[in-house]
Amino acid sequence: MNRRAFLALVVLVSALCAAEQGQPVVLVDFGDRFDIGAVVTSDAEVVLSRGRSLRIETGHEKQWPGITLKAPAGKWDLSKYEYVAVDVKNSRDESVTVSCRVDNPGADGARNCVTDSITVAGRQARTLIVRMLPTPWRLSEPLELIGMRGAPTYADKVDPENVTQLLVFVTKPSVDHAFEIEDIRAGGRVEVLNAKTFLPFIDEFGQYIHRDWPGKTHSLKELIAHGKAEERDLAANPGPVDRNKYSGWAQGPKLKATGFFRVEKYGDKWWLVDPEGRLFWSHGIDCVRSANTTPITNRQHYYSNLPKSGSPFARFYGRGTWAPHGYYKDHSPYQTYDFSQANLLRKYGRNWAGAFAEMTHRRLKSWGINTIANWSQADVYLLRKTPYVCTISYTARRLEGSTGYWGKFYDVFDPSFRATLRERLAVEKDKTLNDPWCIGYFVHNELAWGDEVSLALAALVSPADQPAKKAFLEDLKVKYATIEKLNAAWGTEHPTWQALLDGQQAPDKKKARTDLTAFYTKTAETYFRTIRDELKRVAPDQLYLGCRFAWVNDRAARAAAKFCDVVSYNRYSYSVEQHRLPDGIDMPTIIGEFHFGALDRGMFHTGLKKATDQQDRADKYSSYVRGALRNPQIVGTHWFQYKDQATTGRGDGENYQIGFIDICDKPYPEIVGAARDVGHSLYEYRLEGE
Repeated sequence: MNRRAFLALVVLVSALCAAEQGQPVVLVDFGDRFDIGAVVTSDAEVVLSRGRSLRIETGHEKQWPGITLKAPAGKWDLSKYEYVAVDVKNSRDESVTVSCRVDNPGADGARNCVTDSITVAGRQARTLIVRMLPTPWRLSEPLELIGMRGAPTYADKVDPENVTQLLVFVTKPSVDHAFEIEDIRAGGRVEVLNAKTFLPFIDEFGQYIHRDWPGKTHSLKELIAHGKAEERDLAANPGPVDRNKYSGWAQGPKLKATGFFRVEKYGDKWWLVDPEGRLFWSHGIDCVRSANTTPITNRQHYYSNLPKSGSPFARFYGRGTWAPHGYYKDHSPYQTYDFSQANLLRKYGRNWAGAFAEMTHRRLKSWGINTIANWSQADVYLLRKTPYVCTISYTARRLEGSTGYWGKFYDVFDPSFRATLRERLAVEKDKTLNDPWCIGYFVHNELAWGDEVSLALAALVSPADQPAKKAFLEDLKVKYATIEKLNAAWGTEHPTWQALLDGQQAPDKKKARTDLTAFYTKTAETYFRTIRDELKRVAPDQLYLGCRFAWVNDRAARAAAKFCDVVSYNRYSYSVEQHRLPDGIDMPTIIGEFHFGALDRGMFHTGLKKATDQQDRADKYSSYVRGALRNPQIVGTHWFQYKDQATTGRGDGENYQIGFIDICDKPYPEIVGAARDVGHSLYEYRLEGE
């Protein structure tokens, strides 16, 4: 047996022993015996560094510069492990996004492999985790489970029994990078479940049956006991003492009081200012509400004890239609059940709705949370015990040529865009309009802004009766006067203006770029101006908080900055400390959504940003919010969301472990502790930066 074969055998035996004990196993050791000549490079250079790490310097000539590490014995059998982890340290000042790909034979970047990535700030270190299976549970044989983003599976994108190599790389870089990797290991422990006895897998409380965990509710007695324990906790932790009734900083600087929330730059940082003139920074939570339905149509057999007709809990059956993605997109309408509200009835009794609302305000104050954020329940925030934001959702005629994850963009040149908004705002009369507790208004969410020519192209490929298309053509007629001049500029052959209106062909983006970007700007500014004007007409003293950008280009962001009081972003990342508006624009921004989730409490999906466990989730929360507090433009962060999503998912299948409370109304102590720690020192930290 040669030396390489012997070392491979040692690694294999060690892996098997570690797997049986549920311990991580090192796959690649960058110690003195590591053969650097076995590293396959692509537009990269490698060198062994002190401290058992491999330094990788990547160029930017290729799309995916990096390295390949092949399994020493031809393959790794990682069937007993959940993930591959790589410790990454950024060696330079600029942030770097590093990816790791776990390969089977025939991997091509899309098939027979799984990839994940992590962004590491300058001179910082983080751990990149690539999950080989979506959950810690693997079914013994195939079993169709529908309507969930995450669920136990028999097989996924990669076969853990036959991992042949690992790739570590950066994607389409514009500059060179340098980083170190160390301690590449397999971790977690996969439990194989008998598919024949897996169903049902949800108990009467809406929890996963086949696992226990700290804080799980096993009985009605425990449900009540958890509530009593929380009462003691809230009594011992009533909340920060140096706050006024709006949760502003009572002992901090006194600024001009207007009776409403406003924004002001104090010192070198932007702040919200509360109605009494006190500094305020919005530390909030989204989706503060009792409802949490899950579809049950075509999967009643998932649940062990759904209530029968006539039961007090049968009132929580319902009907759903919202399903923009996933299984229920093609199976709507569908029947639903709300385990969360059923558990509130069990816990609080017949007046559960009012008790839940009162408890929520007590919790938020105790946790150092001062804002009820987007998508929340009016019956809760209109108690006016915690400042809140108002969600304005409405629909109008769409821009037919556009596309987007949540649907087509609006045709802002159609009269319905303004008229429907005006009707929707009228609903807020005697509710949120001119209410000093209402910080301001988010209008829409995660619209399809595309790149900086997309909406103009969408207008041109729309039908002839599209108002946006007509508006675009009017601008082109003013500029070019004749269709011949337009054709010369664009390289097109439209015989008449009417032919251009009737046609649905997109021009060459490069040749038409000047006109496309001009109309994109006009569209974006019309969008924000119309909403600003209508909001200020009925709520002149309240803030326009923007549209909660998810996918956005600088042209759209500039338009928002021109008309909004605060520009909002949903930013699912691990840090927003360096987040800035384009072109050095100096104005307040707010984070409308962020979260982290873990799989150690019986849930099947981490959400958009993963954590290893509840303590790691809490640590990431603290880091994110404190990074935002150090950012001079950010005036608040809003966590998505108040409670875990249903274990079996909402209408579009999202079933994320992202709550401050679980489905049984029990708070997660780790993240509550993190929020308290941040919230109690919120204002001092923001002002003093430490």
